[in-house]
This record gives sequence, structure tokens and C-alpha cells, in this order.
Amino acid sequence: MPPTVAVVGGGISGLAACYHLLRAPRPPKVVLLEASGRFGGWLQSTRTPEGAVFEHGPRGVRPAGPAGAETLRMVSELGLAGDILAVPRDHPAARNRFLYLGGALHPLPSGLRPVLRAVPPFPRALLWSALRDLLTPRGTGPDESAHAFARRRFGPEVAELAVDSLCRGVFAGDSRALSVRSCFPALFQAERQRGSVLLGLALPHGVAAGDSEAGPPAGLAGRARAERWSQWSLRGGMESLARALVAFVSPRGAELRCHSPLTHLGRHRGRWQLTLPDATLSADHVVSALPASALARALPAEAEPLARELRAIPAASVAVVNLQYEGAALPVTGFGHLVPSSEDPALLGVVYDSVAFPEHDGTPATPGTPSLRLTVMLGGAWFRQSFGDPALVAPELLLRRARAAVSDHLGLAGTPARAIVRVQQDCIPQYTLGHWERLERIQRFLKEQELPLSLIGASYSGVSVNDCIASAKAAAARILGSLPEP
Repeated sequence: MPPTVAVVGGGISGLAACYHLLRAPRPPKVVLLEASGRFGGWLQSTRTPEGAVFEHGPRGVRPAGPAGAETLRMVSELGLAGDILAVPRDHPAARNRFLYLGGALHPLPSGLRPVLRAVPPFPRALLWSALRDLLTPRGTGPDESAHAFARRRFGPEVAELAVDSLCRGVFAGDSRALSVRSCFPALFQAERQRGSVLLGLALPHGVAAGDSEAGPPAGLAGRARAERWSQWSLRGGMESLARALVAFVSPRGAELRCHSPLTHLGRHRGRWQLTLPDATLSADHVVSALPASALARALPAEAEPLARELRAIPAASVAVVNLQYEGAALPVTGFGHLVPSSEDPALLGVVYDSVAFPEHDGTPATPGTPSLRLTVMLGGAWFRQSFGDPALVAPELLLRRARAAVSDHLGLAGTPARAIVRVQQDCIPQYTLGHWERLERIQRFLKEQELPLSLIGASYSGVSVNDCIASAKAAAARILGSLPEP
């Protein structure tokens, strides 16, 4: 009998773990447990009868780096290469991003002009921020908030406008609470290695050098580099990646169970005992792709030191409001705009979905009338103070707030042809100060207790789709190397 691996959590991380485990020459028995009635986690796409696609979670994936190449390799093996929708780097959705500040949209700096002269919303030329970075001594502390790091190296304007907005756009989080070491490791390492963020990014070494020696990527990753992709999506929406993974693992022996929440995880005679509402399952190894807090609730009393660390990893809730307008046009063209917390804490930003992926617009209700799709992101770290309990907030309130935002910011005052409101509760983990130490303590506990338990997913080492898939692949490799021979 092959050993049994139970994967708990059927989002992209859990599905990717099943995928990599089952590709082994002698795969273990794999059981995937998902609490909800569907697989895919935060990969959620709605396709209308007219062919329009609305994303309620991730809407695009970056192809860069080893993790990006690995995701594309998976996409190719799943037979999805023909469904790729690519956005090249010279496309307006890749080049143009905006900040909404003081009642106006401002393009984020690009090119030489904002470096040499002041361009709103920045009161000074960015040359002064660059000089400050080159002249500021490297930090000595083990960690620092993203805001404090940016303020120290580049000045208050960059910290309070650019980095504040960036943290809201990527993590739906507060730059004053998020760890630069864990959220932006490339910036942290650049300063430590070169004494300057700009020099460190311009003169990379270590991993980057190794990558260049490995030769050009092949397959889809090679095509992405040759065609200079900035990001990509899939014709059927990002959820089609999850559906393809289910179709891949099912015929290869994976046992997939929906409506199977883990209520308790315990050890008995050297094996895991997983308690479900209607059954008990034994396993040799458990892969948790659950949010950290959800795993903490299922752990036994003797694992309280681990549960305590997991409970200390918070997550932010985001209201995602998809809007579609007929016959409307944007005043600017680009990926979208972010809103600094000083301007409006409740409103994180607006994505101009039709610019990046017009293929998702569908067939217009009136022939010849263009369709415009937007997504308004609300709440994040400011959700409770702005809207109250995410579980109780009225969708009508969020819709009114989103419609007011696109009216005020973009001049879209009409009634949308379609509107979808989703409150994604605790969807983005927050890597707060000291997150890296927390991860070290977690791994130390697992090692000292010799627990065959792997923790993967967005709670730990990266919140992007690529990060989640990479963590699943690495865990699968470790598990396959440690399992006893069947």
C-alpha cells in the first residue's frame, strides 16, 4: 500500500500540491479535503451568457522569475497554452498606472521627466529621492515596516504616496504595519547587499546570476520572455486553472472531497487522524493549504505553541465589486488606479479590466456599443472601521460606495449594466513586523516534534498565484523524498 498524503484546502495551493505529488513515478495516495462546495479557493471567475468574464480574485499572473516559469510549465501541461491571454510590456495596461489624489488622477512616474522635475502628485523631482537612497547608510535592524523603510531611504513623499498605495494594491494592507523584509524581500536584500535599494536592484547577484547561467527558458516561459509579457490570464478566467487541475488529478487517483471541513487534527500511533464532520481519515503526511488561523483551530492541545504562532498571522478582507457599463469610455488608459490611505482609507483602488483583457468583455447587448468592465476594491486593513463586520455588511452599501468611486474618479455616472459584489473574508494574509521570525519558530517546532506536516499557501511566503504554486511544488518534493517506500 502506498503511503497516504492528506491535502487540506482545495485552493490553488492545495490543487498544485496534488498535481506535483501525482506526477511522481510512484505517487502516494492523495486525498484532497475542501470545506466549501467548490475547488479553486480565491480563483473565482463568473462568465455571463454573453461571454463576459468577471474575476472576483486574482485576475492576472506575472510570468517573471523561476516561479513564473514554473506556473507556465504547469499551464502548458494542463493543456491551457491555447487559452493564454497575454499583455505585453509595451501595452497601456502594463505601462500606465495611476494614483487618485486630491480629486484627480495622476500617472505614476515613468521615464526621465519625473526624475528631473517635479510631477504631481510628488512635490519634488524623484532625483532627490534617488540621491537620498544612494547616500543613506544601510539599515541595521532585522526588520522594518514598509513605510519606515521607504521613508528612511526615499523620503516621506515616496513612503506616504507610492509605498502606501503599493501595499494597499498588493496586500490590501497598511504600509505602517507590513514588514518590508517579508512583503518586499527584493528591496530588503538590495539594501543589505549593496547599501542602496537602487544599486541592489540595478546590480543583482546571487540567485539572479545563477538564473542567467541556466540558459533561456523553454516552452511557454520562453515565449513569454520573447514576447515580453507583463502578465497573462486565461480565456475562461483564472478559475479555469483550478478546473484544469481538478481534471488532471482526478483520473490519476486523487480522492477529492468537497464539503469536508477539517474539525480536528491529531496523532495516533504515529499517523495523523483527521476528524471531519462525518468521518475520520488516517494519513502518513498532512499538507495544510488552509489559512494559518484555520489550521490553528484544528490543532490538538499539545500543538499550542504552533497554534499560537499561526493565530498571530492576520488576514485582510476585501470587498470586490465588479461593474460593467455599456457605451462608456475611460478618461485615461491603463491598468487602473490606486488610492492612498490619506485620500480615502475605505477605497483601495480600481482596476480597468477591459484595458488589459478586452477578450473578457463579451458580446455587447447593443451591437457596436463598447463594453467597459471595472473592478473596485474596498476595505482591506480598513474594512471594519469603514464598513463594519465583513460577514454582516450589506452588499448594497458596498455597491453604492463603488459606484460613487467610479463616478467621482472616472466620470462614469450612469447605471451599470451588470454589478457583482463579493466580500472575500480574510483573503489576503498580512505579513506584519517579525513575520520572518514567526516562520522560523514554526519550522523549528515542526522539526523538533518531528511532525510530518507541511504548511503551504499564502499565509507564509508570498501571496501571489506564483508564490502559492511554488510553495506547493517545494513541499511536494520534500514529501516525496521523505515518504517510506510502498
